[in-house]
Amino acid sequence: MNWPVLNTYTQDRLAKIALPLGGIGTGTISLGGRGDFRDCEIMNTPAKHNRGCALFTCVQAQPVDSPSYTRLAEGPLEYFEYEGVYGSSAFNHGMPRFQFADFKAAYPFGQVSLGDGPNAPLSLKIKAFNPLVPTDADASGFPVAIIRYVAKNRTSQPLPVSICATLTNVTGQDTPSQVWTNEFKKSTSLAGLALSSEGDGNAGINSEGDMALTTTDINADITYRTAWANLSWGDSTLDFWDDFSQDGRLEQRTNPNKWPRASLCIRKTLQPYEEETFTLILSWRFPNRKSWTPPNKENPNAPENIVGNYYATCFESAWDAAEKLVERLPELEAKTIEFVSALVQTPLPTPVKDAALNNISTLRTQTSFRTEDGRFFGWEGCGDGHGSCHGSCTHVWNYEHTTAFLFGKLAQSMRTTEFLEATDDKGCMSFRVNLPIENAKDYGKAAADGQFGCIMKAYREWKLSGDNQYLEILWPKIKLAVEFFWLPGGWDGNQDGIVEGCQHNTMDVEYYGPNPQMQGWYLGALAAAEQMAIQMNEAEFAKKCRDFFQKGSEYMDQKLFNGEYYEHIIQPPTNPEAIIPELRHSMGAQDLSKPDLQLGAGCLVDQLVGQAFARVVGLPTLHDPELVKATLKSILKYNRRCGVLGHFNHLRSFVCGDETALLMASYPRGNRPTRPFPYFNEVMTGFEYTAALGMIAEGMEDEGIQVIKDIRDRYDGRKRNPFNEAECGNHYARAMAAWAAIPLLTGFQYDGIAKTMTFSNLKPGNWIWASGHAYGIIEISDQAPKLKVLNGSVSVNTLFVNGHSYNNPLD
Repeated sequence: MNWPVLNTYTQDRLAKIALPLGGIGTGTISLGGRGDFRDCEIMNTPAKHNRGCALFTCVQAQPVDSPSYTRLAEGPLEYFEYEGVYGSSAFNHGMPRFQFADFKAAYPFGQVSLGDGPNAPLSLKIKAFNPLVPTDADASGFPVAIIRYVAKNRTSQPLPVSICATLTNVTGQDTPSQVWTNEFKKSTSLAGLALSSEGDGNAGINSEGDMALTTTDINADITYRTAWANLSWGDSTLDFWDDFSQDGRLEQRTNPNKWPRASLCIRKTLQPYEEETFTLILSWRFPNRKSWTPPNKENPNAPENIVGNYYATCFESAWDAAEKLVERLPELEAKTIEFVSALVQTPLPTPVKDAALNNISTLRTQTSFRTEDGRFFGWEGCGDGHGSCHGSCTHVWNYEHTTAFLFGKLAQSMRTTEFLEATDDKGCMSFRVNLPIENAKDYGKAAADGQFGCIMKAYREWKLSGDNQYLEILWPKIKLAVEFFWLPGGWDGNQDGIVEGCQHNTMDVEYYGPNPQMQGWYLGALAAAEQMAIQMNEAEFAKKCRDFFQKGSEYMDQKLFNGEYYEHIIQPPTNPEAIIPELRHSMGAQDLSKPDLQLGAGCLVDQLVGQAFARVVGLPTLHDPELVKATLKSILKYNRRCGVLGHFNHLRSFVCGDETALLMASYPRGNRPTRPFPYFNEVMTGFEYTAALGMIAEGMEDEGIQVIKDIRDRYDGRKRNPFNEAECGNHYARAMAAWAAIPLLTGFQYDGIAKTMTFSNLKPGNWIWASGHAYGIIEISDQAPKLKVLNGSVSVNTLFVNGHSYNNPLD
């Protein structure tokens, strides 16, 4: 099958590439830019820069009347890897490797082309992926990496070629007393190595589980080692190289040491100028995911601390996962190609497609997981060796739209947890969910933007699903969460439609007084709550929400807009003792008579986040459209930096040198607080995407697309990994806001209650659409538009395209 390609990275742009291979909630191993495998993150915890299972592959060919040709199946080392206290410390630094490499990608497909000059007997291409099927989280949740090596015989004679993959058994590595077992197995569909371990104290540890390295080429000449020789002075590697180089086959060895390596070799003969594919499957099963807030701190491996992995309930072993995958591989690969091709061929700018597609990868990394009961959760991001900021943090996950538009049931799972598990009887939603799930409320703090945003997200999930029963189940807690806004000592305690109270938020501090960021979220929540109340036949509550919305919207436009953008009016609380205890965190201002760590007069990059979200989900405008547009122009004017060599930043630098970006905040009119909110000098992509979405929604498409291009230019493979947009950790959830540029640029709206689908401003071509429970394309030509569903199911009674309506378009 031919794979789509969106971007090609040349040899000078490979250093940072690491494409995650794995399913939703399974962990991943990454394909590096030169064809290496890195970041072995399959054992329930992040492991950046850790090769862990040390997977690598070599190729051997035996040209007629010529010496054996043996190479590590990787391109050249980067120059910065040459130096070290004992020479290069790069993995397998001393093995011969290919001279040339490039990387082609359209996530989840990664392709590395390797070459060695005109006289080399073969060229090699590495093709790796994991199934990605929108709307089907299980089909997208196999704990596997599918790796194909496509060898081309460049000679005029038959050429025997061998591909040999080596894997280290790291199962059970967290305990000292282990017996490791590497076993060769063969079934009707697979042949390969099963890796496991047993030992005292194994129960409950992250690495309890098993791995498999298999091939579907069961009729090929297969040899293997279940261990490498136990030799000193690096001679274990020498013994392997000599054995493999000699004839492209392996002889067995024994080794009683820990974590023994195992190797699997596939040999085929290629006819002159023929291409042949060698297929490998790496699979794993590690069931013991631990809680991010363990109730038993004395015994980390206690059963009550284990929340488990949903994927581990679907497969009995790593071998079983590989076999079940192989049964469906042609179908799942075709569906993955269909989805990626639909996106790649959509006539949208490449940076928009690049940002949307590559950030889907976050759902497959250790940022995201599904507990044994199938619920979906997420860290904010991943540290190099640990999760970053637990709890499916509402004020971070507020920004992302990828899950809702591609995997609607997973998004619904998050809303169910937030309202039915994490919201108490007062309506206080804990903005971080503790686990196990019975402890969901224990964090006990509410974030203003987090709780406002969850109301909007509940509205989005209801509309996209068209599921009134879902709304009926959530509604009592949704209503309670809205009423919490209005409690005395709360965010809008005097019920005037203005957020003035203590507002813990995504800047990790509390704002005091009305400000555009929190007020916009609040207005969006009121608008969403009004619509849901109408559906639930609660007219009085709907009217109350509408009245507060009108007052708040008028206030924001009249009092917070300074002629160029919206400002924060800092108002110290008149009675700090009256603040609801759940609203104040320990990270913000300590002296509430003169609160520091505020926004104040700054021009904030995402001050219109509520408005942008409202546009994405089809809610009415929250503010005066003219003021919105003026504000967006001011954000570009004052926050955009074409190079930051002259910019002072006292915290984290996610932009450097001559790179272009939007600053979190600027103070063009002066009056900067002595200590503004912590991140004001930084740049973070999730906030930049939000500003870009706002621009696109308000008719500033070129400007919004340019902001997205500025981001993706920074993630170019040379300086940063295109598949890892970091903020407070790698693979940061907020960056998944990027998907929303697609529905905004296509004017896409789906109302599952009214059963209408809308597009606007579409030119001829095939355009992708996704509603969370279905996705497809719409074909625009000089004939009537053709709406096609490629996966999932959706009901559409009326289709609106460019101002024209069509009834029953799917008939």
